[in-house]
Amino acid sequence: MTTKKQMVMVTTEARGVFAGYLVGKATKERVKLRESRMCVRWTSQMRGVEGLAALGPSAQGRVSPAVPEKELFGITSVTVMTAEAAERWEAEPWG
Repeated sequence: MTTKKQMVMVTTEARGVFAGYLVGKATKERVKLRESRMCVRWTSQMRGVEGLAALGPSAQGRVSPAVPEKELFGITSVTVMTAEAAERWEAEPWG
C-alpha cells in the first residue's frame, strides 16, 4: 500500500501561493512539488496564508486544478498543512 506524504503550502517572492507534495529537499532558491495547485484567490475568512495551511481554502476561494509536477523558484516559505487543509486544497474549490 502506498501512502502520500504530507502536503505543504509554498509561497514565492512573486507572491504565488501553491500546495502540493514535496519532492526532494526545499531550498530558498527552489522547490519541486507533485500534484501542485495554485491558490488564485482566497477570502478574508482564511485570515491570510497561514489560514490556508491550517484550514484550507473555503468554497468561495479559487484553487487551480493539479498539475503532475511543478518547480518553483524564489521561495519565501514552505509550510506543512493540517490534514483538514490538505483535503480542502485537493477539492479544488472555484467559487
